[in-house]
Amino acid sequence: MSSGQILIPAGELLGWYRTAQRDLPWRAPDVTAWQILVSEFMLQQTPVSRVEPIWRDWIARWPTPSATAAAGAADVLRAWGKLGYPRRAKRLHECAEVIATEHDDEVPRDVETLLTLPGIGAYTARAVACFAYQQDVPVVDTNVRRVVARAVRGVADTPARTRDLDDVAALLPKDGTAHVFSAALMELGAIVCTARTPKCGICPLTTCAWRSAGHPEMSTPTRPVQKYAGTDRQVRGRLLDVLRGSVSPVTRAQLDVAWLTDPAQRDRALDSLLVDGLVEQTADDRYALAGEGERTD
Repeated sequence: MSSGQILIPAGELLGWYRTAQRDLPWRAPDVTAWQILVSEFMLQQTPVSRVEPIWRDWIARWPTPSATAAAGAADVLRAWGKLGYPRRAKRLHECAEVIATEHDDEVPRDVETLLTLPGIGAYTARAVACFAYQQDVPVVDTNVRRVVARAVRGVADTPARTRDLDDVAALLPKDGTAHVFSAALMELGAIVCTARTPKCGICPLTTCAWRSAGHPEMSTPTRPVQKYAGTDRQVRGRLLDVLRGSVSPVTRAQLDVAWLTDPAQRDRALDSLLVDGLVEQTADDRYALAGEGERTD
C-alpha cells in the first residue's frame, strides 16, 4: 500500500462494530476453533440465514473433529441439508478425520499447517487462524476486498489480486485487536458497504476515497448473478433429496422421477455425484448416499 493512501481508522471501525455486529453463534466466546472452522466451511457461497440453523444442529450433534469423523459419510451429507455444494460436506468430514487422527483432535493454529488439511484454502486457513486463535494475519474475502477498494483506493470494486493480503495486512492495528478489526472490516462489507446498494449514509468511516471521488462506477462490469433453476446443481440437489429421504438404497426408477425435464441432464448429474463420491452404486444396481450402499433394510 503506497504512502499517502487513506487508511481505515481502527477506532472508528471498532467502535461501530461493538454496537452494530450481528449476533452470530460462531462469534460466541465459548465457541471452539473446530466450530469456527465448521462455520467457515458452511459459509462459503452460502448466506448466513441458511447456515445458522444447520450449524447449530451440527455443533450440537458433532461438537468436535473426532465426533464428526466418527459419523458416517451419509449422516454428514444428510445433516448438510440444503446448504448446497455438498462436496464441502465430504471435505469437512475428511478434514475432521485428519484433525482427529493426526492432530490430537485439535485444529492446528498456524496457517501453513491449516493449508495442508482437506478442503481448506488460503481464505479459510487465515480465517481460522485469525478468528479462532486471534493471530494477526490478514483475512481477505469479497467483503473485505470491496471495502478496501472503495475506502482506500477510491474505486467501486477490484478483482482479486495477489497483493490483497499485503494491502490488508498494512491496515491491521498493532495493539492486539487485529482479529477484531478483521471481523469488523468483513462485517462492514457485509451489511453497510454492500456490492449493489452501499449504505454510505450510515457508514462509520469519516474518510472514504470512493465517497470523496464522487462514487465512481466500477471499471469492470459486475458478473451476472449465477442462476440456479435448471442447472446441473439443481438436478444434483434433487437427486440427493431422494437419497437423503430414503432409509435404504433406491432404484434408478426412483431417482429418475426426481427430474423428468431432461433425462440427459439427469444422467450427467448422477454421474457427477458418483464421481465426486457423494453417491455410490450397490451390487444390485441401486443407489445410496456415500457409505450407505451396503444397507438393505
